[in-house]
Amino acid sequence: MAVISEQDLRQSIADALQFVSYFHPADFIRHLGAAYEREESPAARNAMGQILKNSRMAALGRRPICQDTGTANIFFKIGMGARIDTTRSLQEIVDDAVRDAYQAEDNPLRASMVRDPLFDRGNTGDNSPGIMHVEMVAGDVIGIAVSAKGGGSENKAKFAVLDPGESVTDWVVKTVQTMGAGWCPPGILGIGVGGSVDKSMILAKQALNEPLDMNDLLARGPKDKAEEFRLEVYRRVNDLGIGAQGLGGLTSVMDVKLKTFPCHAASLPVALIPNCAATRHVHFTLDGTGPARFDPPNLADWPDVGLEAGADMRRVNLDCLDKDVVADWKPGETLLLSGTLYTGRDAAHKRMADAISRGQGLPVDLREKAIYYVGPVDAVGDEVIGPAGPTTSTRMDRYLETVLPATGLRVMVGKAERGPAAIEAIKKNAAAYLVAVGGAAYLVSQAIRSAKVAAWPDLGMEAIYELKVEDMPVMVAVDTKGNSIHALGPAAWKGRAFAAFTF
Repeated sequence: MAVISEQDLRQSIADALQFVSYFHPADFIRHLGAAYEREESPAARNAMGQILKNSRMAALGRRPICQDTGTANIFFKIGMGARIDTTRSLQEIVDDAVRDAYQAEDNPLRASMVRDPLFDRGNTGDNSPGIMHVEMVAGDVIGIAVSAKGGGSENKAKFAVLDPGESVTDWVVKTVQTMGAGWCPPGILGIGVGGSVDKSMILAKQALNEPLDMNDLLARGPKDKAEEFRLEVYRRVNDLGIGAQGLGGLTSVMDVKLKTFPCHAASLPVALIPNCAATRHVHFTLDGTGPARFDPPNLADWPDVGLEAGADMRRVNLDCLDKDVVADWKPGETLLLSGTLYTGRDAAHKRMADAISRGQGLPVDLREKAIYYVGPVDAVGDEVIGPAGPTTSTRMDRYLETVLPATGLRVMVGKAERGPAAIEAIKKNAAAYLVAVGGAAYLVSQAIRSAKVAAWPDLGMEAIYELKVEDMPVMVAVDTKGNSIHALGPAAWKGRAFAAFTF
């Protein structure tokens, strides 16, 4: 009988969470590199290039790939003959491991978990608790899969119970069309079919931890109906033209993973969960001989990507913004931002909107200024700020009709598309919306020269910061006339993936 000590289990999970914070799986990098090489859309290719460059920088610097260091998901396969030498619950051990990982001095990870989903959404401060799933299996060892799941992709999870005669493929493709770009494509689709409501969701989440093999599957062709299904979904989703970051392009998904389970004859439960461009997971086994050891990937797996500022990139002084400057920007144009950039996301926007509704002043003057939707990681050593990539902008849409006219805010920076009402508010107030690349948080942070809390420090990572940036790369997503790259881009590339390369 294998006896696994509590300390070995705790240390292994903590080390795994640290490991995945700065190392993409090697198979993910190989698939993204292949997609980058075949991409024909300049905007999408640039976005993938930033993700690849960011990934290599994070691996070298041992700092988070993405500022959203995710919820800790731990899948256990515990052998019936294995024993954990402890008197405590497995959840308690997992939570201690999460605290160890997220509060590590040399690489602190962002705490995103709130203690109560409904009534007191105060941050737990250490990212606990972990999300745990346990399966008892044959054998005398413990297999563990650890993943860090970002909120942007998790928020796009979908579930339906179809009639047994309905097409799962059709449902998946139609559903992906409605998901927007907040899940940070290009990524992975995990599909769970069968079982029950809860089982299918777990299947989809487990599928995301499987090795990527779509490049091999494309080369050799399908050998069974499951692989035929995966290829069909892959082809049809990529043919939507969504592209990297929703900018329009050939590759929206790099792999489609499928897990199934028997189900009731009257039901067809289907779950769809995407993984983003910050896909992070690792697998290991404990057999009682000590904690797990994790081998860094080979840096040769990363393609050499250059992102030098070109002549087609317009430099913008954020301290000299006005309606005439912004009116000249066009959707899809690349800008390099320098100057003062404030931060503010969900909690800050709610406070601003509440203060405005009460006729109160705000602690910062946003007139003719720019705001960045971000919740950064804490800095370490001589860093100005930790990884600081954008969060999904649609969550701020509800506040724009109040905030824009009341503050005179001119520019917003985030990721993914804006909704129709938000675009109308942007147009009405002669503002503009820019996007930074989700999944390139460490790269973006290198453009930040100083950072200080400007308001509401009690909000932690959601406080308003005043940043000074230099040549921060962004793209114009919505111009002052209400034209959106997230509508124009996919429309231009729809149907071109199938013609561009063989499935």
